[in-house]
Amino acid sequence: MTMEKNSRIYVAGHCGLVGSAIFKHLKSDGYTNILCRTHQELELTDQAAVKRFFEQEKPEFVFLAAAKVGGIFANNTYPAEFAYSNLQIQNNIVNSSYLCGAQKLMFLGSSCIYPKFAPQPIREDALLSGYLEETNKAYALAKIAGIIMCQSYNRQYGTNFISVMPTNLYGPADNYHPENSHVLPAMIRRFHEAKTAKAPTVTIWGTGVALREFLYSDDLADACVFLMNTYEDSEIINIGSGTEVSIKEVAHLVQTAVGYTGKIVFDTSKPDGTPRKLLDSTKLSKLGWKAPTPLQEGLKLAYADYVGDDPDRITDALKRAFASGDVVFSFGGIGATPDDHTRQCAARALGREMELHPQAKALILERMHDVAREQGLPYAPDRDDNLHRLNMGVFPKGAQIIPNPFNKIAGFYCLSEGNP
Repeated sequence: MTMEKNSRIYVAGHCGLVGSAIFKHLKSDGYTNILCRTHQELELTDQAAVKRFFEQEKPEFVFLAAAKVGGIFANNTYPAEFAYSNLQIQNNIVNSSYLCGAQKLMFLGSSCIYPKFAPQPIREDALLSGYLEETNKAYALAKIAGIIMCQSYNRQYGTNFISVMPTNLYGPADNYHPENSHVLPAMIRRFHEAKTAKAPTVTIWGTGVALREFLYSDDLADACVFLMNTYEDSEIINIGSGTEVSIKEVAHLVQTAVGYTGKIVFDTSKPDGTPRKLLDSTKLSKLGWKAPTPLQEGLKLAYADYVGDDPDRITDALKRAFASGDVVFSFGGIGATPDDHTRQCAARALGREMELHPQAKALILERMHDVAREQGLPYAPDRDDNLHRLNMGVFPKGAQIIPNPFNKIAGFYCLSEGNP
């Protein structure tokens, strides 16, 4: 079963790392009827809202890329949220896809579904063969539940729901939070900040000998579209690059991509984590797919996205952020130093400070004017030319836009509930 160019295709989670890559790939391939909804427009944990959406839009093909994700720290700190949110999202979308007659659904899982000590490379039949990694067990079990749910609907109702398991991902629209991000985006941020601060060293945990596999997000999107059009089996299928690299090698590759000239120090008193983690993607390669982007090239593209070298990338990222309604931003005039409170707010988000390109600045000023008008807040258009830097990140749904009391030129930032 293949998608037609005018098929009604729903990409759940189109603002995230995976969903945005799938959305972009579908558009570039000429698909013209792509359905998307932001968090503000559709809360995927709300069963009734998801059911209404499916009844109204009747998508024929569904990419279930929406999920609550994070690194080891986030998974270990917020297990209840990872379990609840992911189970709710999966239950609602899978069941509504069945009820509304979707022709095919793709469920995106994670390599963390496999046992901690699974034989390497990890084959698909390693699922449920041993104990999971404790730190992300809640997330992994939620994903396993999604797999079993898809298989059970296929068995009982004759649906065509497939499940794919990507390896470690990186790329545009990634999460660069200092605590909640995965290893590659965390390294990119750390090396960039060291470069900016002219720090003499960057410290990496462990010996650097642990081996990992990484896949560029655009390559994953290519594989997902390929499998949506070719794969019909209820059994899960791995998506990996097939190449493993040591953490030490990764650190040096990131150092080169960022242009950091200092020294890398490995803190051998800290743990290495799992010695090796590589997916066996033989099943996928036999179907004729292979990852096209080498790690060195992907890292350059990812870093360009992080620092905003391309104005179009910044504009696209800001459009996604503003559309989601979950954006935090604050402005300062030329020569101004963001106050500590603003820095703290931005640090709590997935933010980073970056230079504004003209296209991005125009978009921000337009949105800033709209926010000021909507909220009845003061606005100073005569000072617009002084705006030159932006702290931006994403907060949970329900954040409120308030005036920045420390900024004299009508800056704003969002505060989520519970933050000072």
